[in-house]
Amino acid sequence: MRKLLVLALVGLAAQLVDGSLGMAYGLTSSTLLLFAGVAPAAASASVHLAEIGTTLAAGVSHWRFGNVDWRVVGRIALPGAIGAFAGATFLSSISTEAAAPWMAAILFTLGAYLLVRFSRPLRATRAAGRLRSRFLAPLGLVAGFVDATGGGGWGPVATPALLVSGRMEPRKVIGSVDTSEFVVAGAASVGFLIGLGTEGFLLPTVAALLIGGLIAAPIAAWLVRIVPAQLLGAVIGGVIVLTNARTLLSAGGVSGSAPVVVYALLGVAWVVAIVLAVRAPRRTRRARATVEAALASAPPASASPASASPASAPPVEAAPVSASPAEAGEPARPGESVGSAEAAKSGQVPEPVVTAETSEPAEAAESRKLAAAVEG
Repeated sequence: MRKLLVLALVGLAAQLVDGSLGMAYGLTSSTLLLFAGVAPAAASASVHLAEIGTTLAAGVSHWRFGNVDWRVVGRIALPGAIGAFAGATFLSSISTEAAAPWMAAILFTLGAYLLVRFSRPLRATRAAGRLRSRFLAPLGLVAGFVDATGGGGWGPVATPALLVSGRMEPRKVIGSVDTSEFVVAGAASVGFLIGLGTEGFLLPTVAALLIGGLIAAPIAAWLVRIVPAQLLGAVIGGVIVLTNARTLLSAGGVSGSAPVVVYALLGVAWVVAIVLAVRAPRRTRRARATVEAALASAPPASASPASASPASAPPVEAAPVSASPAEAGEPARPGESVGSAEAAKSGQVPEPVVTAETSEPAEAAESRKLAAAVEG
């Protein structure tokens, strides 16, 4: 019972990370299962079966928060499913002894990539244009294969590639990758089911990971807007590197004091990456403030021709105006303005004009006077 509770907490933490970074659910869960001694194929199969539920919940949550680009999902999910099915079939066909170093090497490489990727400032500007299928299809195929053979890797391969392209908002990259992973996890599970049978899935482990992931999915979709992604990515990358280094050292027959030296060097690199990850957003903010200050202190642009001064504009001839009754020697009627008389003479309906004497429309005053004359 205690083990299942720990696995549920791991699933919750892994989904929080995955929903916030768009990666690392499979990496985190598979790393823990390998560390506990689970066979590589069984670990990957169990993680992918649990991911069917967690990615469905994550996709719905991201969709509700407007984080999904369905065009990208449609073009990356199907190739990813093909790659995941092929990877699951490949991993199921090799022995545990051969698969363990292979899987640990993939996880170690992806963890090191996370360390490097999130220790540098993330790209803030977007490039013009849309992502095309000739880029998305091969990306999905490779990411799906790596994901199934490594027990994780869909996010670490697909998410950085889409971010580096600069053609999508980071939150939509994360939401689209998480949503498309539902199809990838389903295809990988089918591949493992064919290759391993039902005994290849550790159902209690699957249930524990699934419950923790379902609890964390809606929280992660909200956290993607506020979480410090760089710090979180560097921390998770270091955990993955250190835990998988143990498997690689054992497979390589390294013993004595060498493992201690390797762990010390990896620990120093991890600390440096975390420090750089903390400082990277600050450098980005300082650079942005410098640019904004430079733009604010720049001299204003020269006036456009449309805003030229009236003195430089050519004189405009006044249009001829018809003579008013006063100019023609005809006095205006009482209560009627000059403008109203002109409009009446030209046959147009006059606008209501407020006179200075009555403070009411001239037509109303004229109508009352005519009515009084008729009654008299």
